[in-house]
Amino acid sequence: MFGRFMPTEGKFFKIFNEHAKCIVSASEELERLVDNLGEAEVHKQRVQANEKAADKLTHETIDLLHKTFITPLDRDEIHKLITTMDDILDLMEDVATAVSLYDVRVMPSEASQLAHICTQTAKYVQQAVNMLSDMRQARQILSACEEIDRLESEADRVLRSAMSKLFREEDNVKTLIKLKAVYELLESITDKCEDVANIIEGIVLENA
Repeated sequence: MFGRFMPTEGKFFKIFNEHAKCIVSASEELERLVDNLGEAEVHKQRVQANEKAADKLTHETIDLLHKTFITPLDRDEIHKLITTMDDILDLMEDVATAVSLYDVRVMPSEASQLAHICTQTAKYVQQAVNMLSDMRQARQILSACEEIDRLESEADRVLRSAMSKLFREEDNVKTLIKLKAVYELLESITDKCEDVANIIEGIVLENA
């Protein structure tokens, strides 16, 4: 009888999925921005719109944690997952803002490669998150996390190559500083995706 009056577990997985959609959408807009600087402002605004939508979902999740008696996952895991996912969007917004603030005029192919890897990684984050409500898919979830780890390593390799080329070939110091910052921010997105993968792996190992 008493259980009837307790708050339900809430729609945590639905919020996770909506947040993951924002991550993928923002990553696609960021990739378009890098590949088409002529429309950078439009894509920057779309990245920011996704970041704001995701921020609301993060606050909704934390608010729901305070109101919910029984949660589907450990409270700390829910908090860590949603806030780390939100960090991904913050970094994407940082890249879009940096390109605008630094007035970057030319984007080398290495930046496009990194942006493309970010989009691929974001899609695997979405895959893993979408399956999280069903631990019968534990193997597939862990497989998606392995792909995130692989892509993060690939981004590391591209970053090292990009930095090496930049310091060898770029004579304009201002351009060098701008591109170095953009490269590092793009690579940090994949680092943060890997952090999400690590959290998800921990959830799976604890609950499967």
